[in-house]
Amino acid sequence: MDCFSWSNGLLEINETLVIQQRGVRLYDGDDKAKLDVGVALLSTHRLIWRDVKNHECCIAMPLSQIIFFEEQAAGIGKSAKIVIHLHATPANKEPGPYQHSKYSFIKLSFKEHGQIEFHRRLTEEMTQKRWENTPASQPIPTGTGSQAGRTRAVGIVGIERKIEEKRKETDKNISEAFEDLSKLMVKAKEMVELSRSIANKIKDKQGDISEDETIRFKSYLLSMGIADPVTRETHGSGTHYHLQLAKQLGDMLQAPLEERGGMMALTEVYCLVNRARGMELLSPEDLVNACKMFESLQLPLRLRVFDSGVMVVQLQSHSEEEMIASALDNVSDKGSLTAEEFAKLLGLSVLLSKERLLLAEKVGHLCRDDSVEGLRFYPNRF
Repeated sequence: MDCFSWSNGLLEINETLVIQQRGVRLYDGDDKAKLDVGVALLSTHRLIWRDVKNHECCIAMPLSQIIFFEEQAAGIGKSAKIVIHLHATPANKEPGPYQHSKYSFIKLSFKEHGQIEFHRRLTEEMTQKRWENTPASQPIPTGTGSQAGRTRAVGIVGIERKIEEKRKETDKNISEAFEDLSKLMVKAKEMVELSRSIANKIKDKQGDISEDETIRFKSYLLSMGIADPVTRETHGSGTHYHLQLAKQLGDMLQAPLEERGGMMALTEVYCLVNRARGMELLSPEDLVNACKMFESLQLPLRLRVFDSGVMVVQLQSHSEEEMIASALDNVSDKGSLTAEEFAKLLGLSVLLSKERLLLAEKVGHLCRDDSVEGLRFYPNRF
């Protein structure tokens, strides 16, 4: 135990905490030390022990003092221990709880278990010997008398210095991140302008480009997104924001709706819009409020709610009679159809296909057979 010196318990610069374990009692050789049960801390440079009740009582020992160590299994009424064999105490050692000891080893008794992991981490540190590669900073010399108080003050200053250095590093990282983000946004706008240019060329040379190439180009353009999305920061909040958002949605959704037969589920619209907006994501509530303004702005789009509660965005030119006639024609041709089969025929989602079939049923053109095989629609012969 004479290898331990009084400590303030604070880590020095270049020193890192490896593991700590509560419920550890110290033994001076085979004798219990005059210290209570406390916390054992293993750092890259030292073995530290601190009293749980009295934090002023803290001692430490450099790992370089250790010759070897071994495990001692628990027994009946006895806790598992780690036995640490030590070099002779140097003459210039700082004062500690023991000035002289008749033993050349100490024991760590683990009352709350944890000895296996502690032993493993101690083995790693003794193998790597990191204290030799990164020496900890030496404590500032202090005079006699108020040594403990002044040492603690030095430790607090060290902590404050570490906090300040970490804050500066964090500020630097944040600044660099925002610089990179700004550059990315500038480049993204350039790419969107390029996409618009490519889109115009596709329109001008529609006959010179194959259908597969056109589809591929359109998928690339969609992934590039919107150049200047409407946001609350640029257009305020409330009604004005939703009006401007509705106008932008009207421009953006017309082409996708035409490609999908004139109707899209609101969930599909939500995914499509947010994919195009990049980091300026839109909330579901804002999307619904903007879609409700299509009619008042006389845009060629409409928000429709089916009887089942399913919400869709459709072109104003999209005719309900045409939907019903299409459903009746396909069911009549096939004899009967499920929503899944109808979806494959039209290239629509199952949700929208089912709504079209239900709409045709509502007006009396179709009838259903709801069995264990699922819901199937037939032409209504009556």
